[in-house]
Amino acid sequence: MTDLHAAARRCLDATDPADKLRLTHATWQALQAGELAIDPQAPPAEPITAPGRPARPQLVNAREVPQRGLGSAEGRAALVHAVAHIEFNAINLAWDAVYRYRGMPEAYYRDWASCANDEARHFALLAARLAELGHGYGDFAAHDGLWAMAERTAHRDTARMALVPRVLEARGLDVTPGMIERLRQLGDMRTVAILEVILREEVAHVAAGTRWYLHCCARDGVEPVETFFALLRDYMGVNLRGPFNRPARLEAGFVAAELDRLAALAP
Repeated sequence: MTDLHAAARRCLDATDPADKLRLTHATWQALQAGELAIDPQAPPAEPITAPGRPARPQLVNAREVPQRGLGSAEGRAALVHAVAHIEFNAINLAWDAVYRYRGMPEAYYRDWASCANDEARHFALLAARLAELGHGYGDFAAHDGLWAMAERTAHRDTARMALVPRVLEARGLDVTPGMIERLRQLGDMRTVAILEVILREEVAHVAAGTRWYLHCCARDGVEPVETFFALLRDYMGVNLRGPFNRPARLEAGFVAAELDRLAALAP
C-alpha cells in the first residue's frame, strides 16, 4: 500500500485498539520513510458511517456519564478512562481528517498523521495506567460527542478545523491543568506524569487545527475571527464553558480577540 488515503482508512476502520495503535504507528513510520504519498488522482472519500471501535465502552448521552470524585481509586480510574476515550476518538478524528478531505497541501496530511501517532501513544499510556488501577478500556460508560461533531462537519473542512481541534479538543487545554493539580494533591504522580505529556503535546495538535483553519479561510477568502464565531453559532449555539487557558491557547494560535470574545460568551 502506497496511498496515504487508503492507509488512513485502514487505520480508521480498525476496531481493536491494539490493531489501531499498531497500524497507526506503522503508517506514520511509512510516511516518514517516504513509502506513502498522496495520490493526486485519488477518488473522493467514500462515506464513513462510523469509525472502527470496540463493542465497549457503552456509549451514552454525555449527561448520563456518571460523575465520580477523585478521592477513590474507582474515581481516578474513571477519569483515566474518560481521557483514554478522548484520545481513542482523537486517533479516529486525525485519520478521518487525512482520509476525508482531498486536495490539501502535503503538510496538512503530514500534520494529521503525526497527530494520530501522538494520540495513539497517549492512549497506550492511559491504557497501561488503567491496567495498573485494575481496569481496562471499555469498563466505564462514555459519550460520543467528538465523533458526533466530526459527522456534522464532514462536508466542510473549514468547519472541521474550526470546531474539532479548536473547540472540542482545545477544551483539554483548559481542564487538564486542574486535573493535574487535583491528582498531585492526592499523590497520584503516575497519572500526573501522563497528563503532563498529553497537555504539552496537545498544544501542538490544537495549533495544527489553527494552522489549517487559517489555510481554509485564506483559500475561501473569509475573515478568520468572524468566521470562527459564525461557525460556533451555527453548529454549537453559545453553549460554551470557561474559563479558558489563555497562555496555552495563545501558544496554539488563538489571537487575543478570539479569547476575549470566547470569555464573554462563556458563563
